[in-house]
Amino acid sequence: MQIFHLIGLTEYKQGRTENKRTGNSEAGFTLVELLVVLAIIALIATLVAPQVLRYLGSARTSAAKAQIKNIESALELYYVDNAKYPSNDEGLKALVTAPPGETHWNGPYLKTTSGLNDPWGKPYIYELKADASSVVIRTFGRDGKPDGTGEDQDVTN
Repeated sequence: MQIFHLIGLTEYKQGRTENKRTGNSEAGFTLVELLVVLAIIALIATLVAPQVLRYLGSARTSAAKAQIKNIESALELYYVDNAKYPSNDEGLKALVTAPPGETHWNGPYLKTTSGLNDPWGKPYIYELKADASSVVIRTFGRDGKPDGTGEDQDVTN
């Protein structure tokens, strides 16, 4: 009780406190106080949300670049074992399951087929160059259309 006397509270019964100076009962927050707090939270959210969404978009693009590098490494291992890259018909699935007739396949070169999809859920585009000397792996970004900027930009090796 001594501490309540020091801060000006004279009565402390069943969760109710009464201030000695004003005589008012302090039972909780007013509606105005709650609305002010909610307005402040909404203001902060409107300032922070665009920044978070921008970082999310750039994070997906960065993830696509990292995944393409991972697929490239797996294709190099495939090439070392089989002395060729997978055909356009075999595609990137040849990194997970052995194509028919491949006797030197030593995979899987990727653990699951989920690594064959870009961060937007679309499969990566695989093209074996005409001279079979290298491959092109690409994604068209969020919109799935060539070109674009930001999260819609193309990512390729």
